[in-house]
Amino acid sequence: MFVAFALSFTQKVFAEGVFRITSANYDTSNAIISLTSSNITDLPDIKDIKVIKLSNPTRAYFDLPSSALGGQKKNWQFNSEGIKQVRISQFSTDPDIVRVVIYYDDDFDISNMQFYKVQNSIIIKFKNNIAQNPFMQNTYRDDHASSSDFYEYMTVSTSAPSGNDALAEINNAFNSTVASLQKQELRLNTKYYADRVVAKNGSVFLGGIGSVGIEKPMVLSNPMRIVFDIPNALVNYDIRNKEYSLGGADKFKIGQFSVNKARIVITTPDVTKYIPIYSRDNQSIMFANIDKINTLEMPPLDVVISGFSNYKIDEQSSAMTLNFDKPLLHGFDRTNSEVIAYLFNVTSYDEELFKKTFANTPFSKAVIENGKRGLVLRIPITHDSLVTAFTGADGKSLKIQIKAPKAEAPAVLNPPSTTSPNATTVSKPGQRKVVIDAGHGGSDVGATRNGVYEKYITLDVAKRVEKLLKAQGYSVKMTRTDDSFVSLSDRVTCSESYEPDIFVSIHVNSSTRDEIRGVETHYYHQESMPLAQTVHASLASSVDSPNRGLFKSKFYVINHTTDPAILVEIGFISNTSERGQLVGDSRKQATAKAIVEGINNYFQNK
Repeated sequence: MFVAFALSFTQKVFAEGVFRITSANYDTSNAIISLTSSNITDLPDIKDIKVIKLSNPTRAYFDLPSSALGGQKKNWQFNSEGIKQVRISQFSTDPDIVRVVIYYDDDFDISNMQFYKVQNSIIIKFKNNIAQNPFMQNTYRDDHASSSDFYEYMTVSTSAPSGNDALAEINNAFNSTVASLQKQELRLNTKYYADRVVAKNGSVFLGGIGSVGIEKPMVLSNPMRIVFDIPNALVNYDIRNKEYSLGGADKFKIGQFSVNKARIVITTPDVTKYIPIYSRDNQSIMFANIDKINTLEMPPLDVVISGFSNYKIDEQSSAMTLNFDKPLLHGFDRTNSEVIAYLFNVTSYDEELFKKTFANTPFSKAVIENGKRGLVLRIPITHDSLVTAFTGADGKSLKIQIKAPKAEAPAVLNPPSTTSPNATTVSKPGQRKVVIDAGHGGSDVGATRNGVYEKYITLDVAKRVEKLLKAQGYSVKMTRTDDSFVSLSDRVTCSESYEPDIFVSIHVNSSTRDEIRGVETHYYHQESMPLAQTVHASLASSVDSPNRGLFKSKFYVINHTTDPAILVEIGFISNTSERGQLVGDSRKQATAKAIVEGINNYFQNK
């Protein structure tokens, strides 16, 4: 997430040699604050900057000598983890000193703050304890939502305008947000720019600039297709949404799924056969049917595995690394039972060293075997493991990191019955539990246009979702099953008493602008972000309506529930065309099916 704030100049004239701050940037993903001046020669000396820690509340501050702040003092508040607030002000003018105060969570490590001079900016960097080796590039991950690349809509609060004491008193009395609010889309810098597509011989080549990585693919139906997402990626307009034939019925398409994510869709009956193959410089990627790999042009088999290493990251996570004497060309696949790395240009390895290195480790059952071309590394895993892969910047190493699920508490033999006498739904041991919340109902009709009420659409779609989920073995609880009024607090109580794995609220959107249409998904708590990501991905791919994206929103039901919770807006009742679709069986069923597919993908990724 990237926040850019422009600080306007005042008419005050500062002394020569003063660092005049004209803009401030805050990148929460990399924990960097940058203060920039239009003059490259007047950066203050950073050697003697001291960071002072304070408590109640937890905060720290530092002073920048010989510095001047353009404009008035700034007070920025963030809905992010770690750093909660940043204040920058002109502490004094004789001498010129700018003070930066940072409020942060108690468990955020601010002790490793470092200062750098970069061109005409001062960079304040916080050590990222989970950062990977800088010489390793992320090429694959199971996680569909990471704080390192996820963007959201965030409210940035500034001080309420003076001159209205009555309004200030009301705001303070009810602990509401300040009167002056600005909503701004926060974006990340792009790590990969895709600009070339070449389809031939039953495969497709995607070329670009930067470092390309893939998220765990999703399989969707009607028609059968496999979806690969590339985070932190921008797609050239010339290749967006064009369809490329891969031979037979197989087709390839790439588009800009969200502001910083590219989406690849391969329509094929062989959805489990297509894998990504990474180039040796990690700047291009090929998608190919593994059964047709012999038809592809490949480099010679002349690479040798020169070494192995294993290390434990924490109680749940371990990593294995393979080193090579030359750059590697490899493909990657991940099923519910194993990780498969296709080492296409590798010819040999030391089998005894491999077994010795990984004996008595989580990788002890891994094997290397001969493939149709080169060698194949297979690592058995459980379906709910979390897999991440990296390649070295020089192409001569491959690291695979696996995080095992937390061990469940041992089952209690013959436990006493704790079923509430009012319980209406009983789930089987190990059964996934889902709460479906049909928005509005009874006297609360929701949004309405031309005699069409939101409450009827949401209930119809919710019942369809319930039916599909139950058919797949889920245990489902509905907050309402008929046209009755249920308060927001009662909906939360219903969910909390059921103790579900997830909570999904279904709503229909409305706007004063009749031309607006599309689907949105909202979440509030950080742990709800993966659910929002996967359900929205399915909804945006399956429903013929514009993708309006993900929003971090403080709706009551998704704020007060303690389990992962989202609210989906399935279309706009205010748009004539979309309203006509929303009342029809086809759109309702497609929406319900997309929500269920998203829920399935969410649990597969856990």
